Amino acid sequence: MRQKTVIGILLGCSLVLTVQSMYSAGDDVVELSPSNFNREVIQSDSLWLVEFYAPWCGHCQNLAPDWKKAATALKGIVKVGAVDADQHKSLGGQYGVRGFPTIKIFGANKHKPEEYQGGRSSQAIVDGAMNALRSLVKDRLSGKSGGSGYSKQSGGGGSSSGGNTKDVVELTDDNFDKMVLESDDVWLVEFFAPWCGHCKNLEPEWAAAATAVKEQTKGKVRLGAVDATVHQGLSSRYGIRGFPTIKVFRKGEEPEDYQGGRSRGDIIERALDLFSDNAPPPELLEILNEDILKKTCEDSQLCIIAVLPHILDTGAAGRNGYLEVMIKMAEKYKKKMWGWLWTEAGAQMELEASLGIGGFGYPAMAAINTRKMKFALLRGSFSETGIHEFLRELSVGRGSTATLGGGAMPKIHAVEAWDGKDGQLPEEDDYDLSDVDLDDDFEKDEL
Repeated sequence: MRQKTVIGILLGCSLVLTVQSMYSAGDDVVELSPSNFNREVIQSDSLWLVEFYAPWCGHCQNLAPDWKKAATALKGIVKVGAVDADQHKSLGGQYGVRGFPTIKIFGANKHKPEEYQGGRSSQAIVDGAMNALRSLVKDRLSGKSGGSGYSKQSGGGGSSSGGNTKDVVELTDDNFDKMVLESDDVWLVEFFAPWCGHCKNLEPEWAAAATAVKEQTKGKVRLGAVDATVHQGLSSRYGIRGFPTIKVFRKGEEPEDYQGGRSRGDIIERALDLFSDNAPPPELLEILNEDILKKTCEDSQLCIIAVLPHILDTGAAGRNGYLEVMIKMAEKYKKKMWGWLWTEAGAQMELEASLGIGGFGYPAMAAINTRKMKFALLRGSFSETGIHEFLRELSVGRGSTATLGGGAMPKIHAVEAWDGKDGQLPEEDDYDLSDVDLDDDFEKDEL
């Protein structure tokens, strides 16, 4: 009885091995698995036809002779492969395989294969492959690269969504540690799967947010994307269980899950909050020459300029008090990426005249938009409360504005930097009055 059982088991195993040997090394069909799929198919420039099959499937068994014949006919022209999706369920799941056999065409965009809709004879398969090949060549001639979801960092490719996919950094097992973990920048990283519908919906929002965040944080917050089906080491390291998963990476800290919304506005808002949390306040600069004013104002949406009283009127303590108020407000509004400048009353008369500051006394403050050549003046007190109210109104689009005098930036004079000390009255020349005959002068005056 036991001998019959052993023989039965051996026969069963033999039958299983016979069924699973649908394709062999001697065929022109490339056997694919999770261990070689990325290298052979995804990273290949060739067109691939890939059959996802199950060894027990009758239709797959019927297709096998024609699939082999087509592979031989297409050898050197189109790659033909096969995946045992019963054994490699994860690979079939990545591409939404729900029945057998399923044939997919991996063309220009390897991450978004097309469904093969043709017949199952060897001739029909060859015809379908050649049609796909002609389409691929035509796209290449017309300059269409096809792309692979997100473009590589060095690549291009626009997006009709208002973003640019090149601003999304493609992260891999090889570059992740250097680019993200060793970087001083803050990273928002999306782990996606090419077949995931939610990931496809997120892609244009992620690309648009990447472009906006890059501009508004000057590259200090970056958006990246990891194809978790290809770079499974990263996916495993960070416990990715579903797609898309977004994580926040800051140098020296454990990554945290992104909890915000998935629209570009939500993503941008969270990115700016992260930037604000990590960024130092903008530097408060004295206007010493034209270059300082030009660089600071042209690099910012708004340029906040204070004209402080002369040092003889306030002394160092008074001036430092005004500067401290400005530094606090620069910290409060650092997310806005505005420029902050100051000058002493009388040092830049053309600037004061173009802003109409003279009539309001000192200290005075103006906010300038150099792109529109518009400015607004602080009408309230030069205090944290007064300046906050002034800037808050401007940030929501309210407040009275005027055109900068002459419609251009005024001439700026080169001046010496304040040395941080109290001012000193200019020394008067000493006169020797010993040789002056005051009596004679008085007598002449009397006459």
